[in-house]
Amino acid sequence: MAARVLWLMLGVISTACGIAGAVLPLVPTTPFLLLAAFAFARSSPRLHAWLVTHPRLGPPIDDWNSYGAINRRAKITAIAVMAATLALSIVIGLSQWLLIAQTVAMCGAAAFILTRPDRPPPSE
Repeated sequence: MAARVLWLMLGVISTACGIAGAVLPLVPTTPFLLLAAFAFARSSPRLHAWLVTHPRLGPPIDDWNSYGAINRRAKITAIAVMAATLALSIVIGLSQWLLIAQTVAMCGAAAFILTRPDRPPPSE
């Protein structure tokens, strides 16, 4: 019972972060929604069904579950935000070591994102 409550709390918090990511430019959306779907699948079938069938929140989850895909718009946004974050870090004068660590981490994340397939076009 306690584990179910913890999964439920994680799902609610992840959903809130995912929704925030939909409107805030520096917060990711899809990873939080995937975590929420995972947590809800272990705690609340009703909330899991709501999330994966939601018209705005469900498609990125379905793309990932069905195809291991990240849609092109999300890829472009993620790479642009990473580049802007790195540029801002340079402008504000972060130390060289922090810039190197940030660049390495972002290159790894960008490589992962860019190597995921796009969603296949809808069949006619």
